Amino acid sequence: MTNRTRTDALLLAGFCAFLFLYGLGQFGLIGADEPRYAQVAREMLQRHDWITPVLYGQPWLEKPPLYYWQAMIAYSIFGVSDWAARLPSVLNATLLVLAIYIFLRRFRPGFDLAGFDLARFDLDGALIAASSVGMIGYARAASMDMALTAAFTLAMLGWWVWRESGKKIYLAAFYGFVALGMLAKGPVAPLLAVLVIVVYATAVREFRLILKTLWLPGIVLFCAIALPWYFAVQMRNPDFFHAFIIQHNLDRFSTNLYHHPEPFWYYLPVTALALLPWTVFSIAAFFQGLRLWWGRRNSGDTGETALENQFPIFACCWLITPVVFFSISQSKLPGYILPAIPAGALLLAEYLRRRLMEGEPKPAAKGLVVLHSLLAAVPIVPALLIAYLVTQHRLPGGRPMLGALAIAFVLCAGIALTLVRPSGLRMLRFVTLIPVVLTVGATLRLGSAAIDQTLSARPVAQEIAAIETHPLPLAVYHVRRELEYGLTFYRNQLTLNYDWGTVPQQEHFLVAPENSQVEVARLVAGRRVSYLGHYPAQHLDYFWVAAAGAGSAR
Repeated sequence: MTNRTRTDALLLAGFCAFLFLYGLGQFGLIGADEPRYAQVAREMLQRHDWITPVLYGQPWLEKPPLYYWQAMIAYSIFGVSDWAARLPSVLNATLLVLAIYIFLRRFRPGFDLAGFDLARFDLDGALIAASSVGMIGYARAASMDMALTAAFTLAMLGWWVWRESGKKIYLAAFYGFVALGMLAKGPVAPLLAVLVIVVYATAVREFRLILKTLWLPGIVLFCAIALPWYFAVQMRNPDFFHAFIIQHNLDRFSTNLYHHPEPFWYYLPVTALALLPWTVFSIAAFFQGLRLWWGRRNSGDTGETALENQFPIFACCWLITPVVFFSISQSKLPGYILPAIPAGALLLAEYLRRRLMEGEPKPAAKGLVVLHSLLAAVPIVPALLIAYLVTQHRLPGGRPMLGALAIAFVLCAGIALTLVRPSGLRMLRFVTLIPVVLTVGATLRLGSAAIDQTLSARPVAQEIAAIETHPLPLAVYHVRRELEYGLTFYRNQLTLNYDWGTVPQQEHFLVAPENSQVEVARLVAGRRVSYLGHYPAQHLDYFWVAAAGAGSAR
């Protein structure tokens, strides 16, 4: 291992540890999906069942098993916790970053520039991918999105290396990772892979690439990896095909069955946000790729010459295909386009590579510098004020706001003054990572407690545990489903719900919105009810409800 490799390994390990792993359990599971997926993995582990996903003791067939398998292994090693539930995404994101670094270093070789060391665009690309908002956010989430994105990224990189080298081992890797993507989130993985390749083959007018990709041993490998679980779960659960393929894939795409409607253009701002703080230069890199495609098209070169120049075209196809595909979908969630984000990092690395290859370094356009500096520096403002923002749902005025703006201005000015220099692009990665590190650090240091108290069920579960003298069933009434799923995970028991239309007959605790004593008494008429306390951060009240027939309400 060379000194450079050691240095790169330490940098990548340090940044991945900080951006993905540091403070992973400082706040509890949030949203509906995190605690639900974490609980499914726990119940599968408790049942020693690696085939059928289970929630509340019943088959839960919405998603494939790859995340659950990873979480089950993490639980087995580290115990069941919210930290362990998020660990698979940390490892998947780290693998993705490492794959980008290896790909850029080995298959997009650097070059010596007179008077300078070897250009470090390989490290640039890996750190750009690691530090984008979308990657950081989903690397810290207990969800399937990062598993799909990592598998899809490795598949696309493998396909391109096969395209350049002709070595079948890389085409086999493509099929293998697409199969893992299918185990991560279903048929969307092979479908997106096919669409990216078809769009690229159309763009470069090499349609035979589509047929060449259809390699029988690779198809057999795909089937051998992806299909056994699908057959096994179908054999055990005859309604799997309808529940998973029809309802949670076809119906989710073609209808608003699951109530996630958004306008057609929704993924344009979502993609721009996910690429922060690299959005501006990623867009510039995208247009550079379009210019390369247009120049190749007008030159009449439809052969395989200058294959090296086609990688930006491929990355452009990779970036836009998931965005367009999911824009057509009637159900839209931000994580759907996460597989496109690594393409933005690769495009930007290629952009830097080409700019430096032009010879004498030239400063970036002032307009790009100003916009990039603003977008890189602005996130520090909500990060410094995150506690107030989470609890009050707005930014404060006065000195706190002025102080945060002053820090953002200093960062913005420093980035801009660095990038306008003739060799400024060499410093793009360094000066941009500074506000990224500060923003992540400030968010975790200043906001974790507020996020935990206001958005997670963990502190609610802890308060209930502190007041109960013996384990009791828990019910909720008119609360967010995120809280219901979270309480199920943190108490490891089914959370009953008055909104299901029935009130539990046994003695139980009840969590309801604040000031709902009268309504609760009406719902359990004839039963004793005791008010136990109040949780102000989430505007909740706690009650003890006696078993039916145990006495009158009081």
